[in-house]
Amino acid sequence: MTDSSKGEAALGYQGEETIFALASGVERAAIAVMRVSGKGSAALLEQLCGRLPSPRHASLRRLWRDAQTRETELDHAVVLWFPGPASYTGEDGFELHLHAGPAIIRAVSDVLVEQGARPAEPGEFTRRAVVNGRMDLLEAEGVADLVAAETEGQRRQALAQTDGALSRMYKGWADQLKQSLAWQEALIDFADEELPPEVEQALLSGMASLLAEMEQHVAEGQQGERIRGGMIFAIAGPPNAGKSSLLNWLAGRDAAIVSPVAGKTRDALEIVTTLAGIRVTFIDTAGLRETEDAIEAEGVRRALFHVKQADCVIQMFAADAPPQTVFPGAVLVGNKTDCGRVPESVEDVPVVAISLRTGDGLQALRAVLERRAEMLTASSSGMPLLTRARHAAGVREACEHLQAAMQQDWPEMRAEELRLAMRALGRLTGEVGVEDLLDAIFGQFCIGK
Repeated sequence: MTDSSKGEAALGYQGEETIFALASGVERAAIAVMRVSGKGSAALLEQLCGRLPSPRHASLRRLWRDAQTRETELDHAVVLWFPGPASYTGEDGFELHLHAGPAIIRAVSDVLVEQGARPAEPGEFTRRAVVNGRMDLLEAEGVADLVAAETEGQRRQALAQTDGALSRMYKGWADQLKQSLAWQEALIDFADEELPPEVEQALLSGMASLLAEMEQHVAEGQQGERIRGGMIFAIAGPPNAGKSSLLNWLAGRDAAIVSPVAGKTRDALEIVTTLAGIRVTFIDTAGLRETEDAIEAEGVRRALFHVKQADCVIQMFAADAPPQTVFPGAVLVGNKTDCGRVPESVEDVPVVAISLRTGDGLQALRAVLERRAEMLTASSSGMPLLTRARHAAGVREACEHLQAAMQQDWPEMRAEELRLAMRALGRLTGEVGVEDLLDAIFGQFCIGK
């Protein structure tokens, strides 16, 4: 190891155990990336390839079971050396870009274990990055979401969180609380002085403004959760309105049986696709009508349940049978324009006119559904959206303490409530009281991350 590399490594905390994992997954591929981190990384890499390459520069090396004696060549690999603290984990670490043959991966893993390293637990690399201050808990959760992202909306949201958008906002709020606490402490310390009343008025005004901002963030929380977890659009309406045909068009395949027989759909049928980069589950429900058939009646009950639970209802009807009532917030779709005239609106709700037989109006309907998906996931305030129930609970707790502070007559009690609000925000980023959260959070990660 060079003197400069040793000096750079000494700056970072080094995990007592050296860990390794296949970061590229187990699927068959041309290249496999083996990631190693911890106190013994430098010695391990020297054991494998003889000497350390320049930090953060790719180098093609022969890997050996023992590079000093040239015992048992393992592979020709691209090697990257990351001395801490300027590494993902903040520790010394390296990557081996191996040929992805199972025998090569197994042989390299065996040598790492022989030299004292152990396989990493799920999320252990990112957990060490949090412990070493390379990222906070919110950014770490963003990494997990980024790896799991399947849609464009999930990718954008996770990338923003990984880049610290939520962290910066929460830390900014914590700074405002700290300033309010400083003012409150001044009011306590100088209680006998003739301080102008404007001081306390400014304090309360600032607290009220911050509370309103935090409450709006919580109110918009459902939008972020919809992006992360997806939305549900329920297709509802009477029998033979074209619900199953619409589901098939949205799926691009024959997912549902289409028949002129009324009441054929007895249970909910789901397909998953994307709208405007957002994951959406469309549910084809049983036709809504009065029926004596026990099985069909159960289907109607389930249909109404999905209507209540859905983020959006697509209410369909045939041209000759417009509905008497409209579900709240529904997208009204009048089908069979090839058979009759569809009204422009029902109960002042505009109708999207289509014909599933001829294809008329279908692209206009898709545009309407995409706009609805965007509206249901947009932030009206421009603030980053919270993405997990943990975030919502933490901000709600901070709001409760801030509200309690504003209602306190005793200055000491107000100061304590402000401290508790700061603590609630601190737990979100991982600055205070998070030991009990670490296992739950990082257990969701994949091996090698």
